Parts: sequence; structure tokens; C-alpha cells
Amino acid sequence: MVRYIDPSAIIITTTACFPSQKSFITKVKLGKAKKQNRPLPHWFRLKTDTKIRWNAKRRNWRHTKLNI
Repeated sequence: MVRYIDPSAIIITTTACFPSQKSFITKVKLGKAKKQNRPLPHWFRLKTDTKIRWNAKRRNWRHTKLNI
């Protein structure tokens, strides 16, 4: 017996569905990730002895997920 499934009735669940009521731990992790995701300060680049030019751990929200 073969059943026909209506394509409009299929519900797709992805990891992009995030609850609006987050736990405190999740909120802390998201806040830390948001604060870390920024470029280097300009004055730090102008220092004489530094070889660091950019933030190597910079993350794009589309490319790299946090897995929390």
C-alpha cells in the first residue's frame, strides 16, 4: 500500500528555528559570541610591535554556526 503525502502538509524543521524564550546559559553564550565577533580596534593595529592585522576568529552568521 502506497500513501500519497500532500507536499503542503510537510513541516520542515531546521536548526534555524530558535525559541524566543531562551535559557540563561544560552543567552550568556550568545552574548559572549556577539561581543567576540568584532574587528580589532584601530589603535591596536597602529601599535609598532604587533603583527596582528585582523581578528582571525571573526565569524559570519551565515557561514559558521555556534552549535549551541
